[in-house]
Amino acid sequence: MNLKNLALVAVLALPSAAVLAQSTTPTTPTTPAARPTINQRKENQQDRIAQGVKSGQLTAGETSRLEHQEAGINKEERGMRAQDNGHLTAQDRKTLRHQQNVESRRIYRAKHNGAKQ
Repeated sequence: MNLKNLALVAVLALPSAAVLAQSTTPTTPTTPAARPTINQRKENQQDRIAQGVKSGQLTAGETSRLEHQEAGINKEERGMRAQDNGHLTAQDRKTLRHQQNVESRRIYRAKHNGAKQ
């Protein structure tokens, strides 16, 4: 009788263990796997600026200002890396992410403000 109960518990536990093993946690923007790296963000933003120029959504002045801001962020990143032997601290990454978010909003506003080249 005891062996029978043990077998029953094992049979019932097996499917639930398989379900737990198959479940994955969804990636959210706060998990590192879902968040683009700083370099990926730079590339994406450069692509957005180039697309805006190509489509005529960005004027020469807007493009110049956006490129100047991007260059400033890149210069600051180089300075941060120089201070820590080529690495970025968590605070550095947070600061750069914030600056890139601000720049992303600038790109969006410039592309959608109605000014045409």
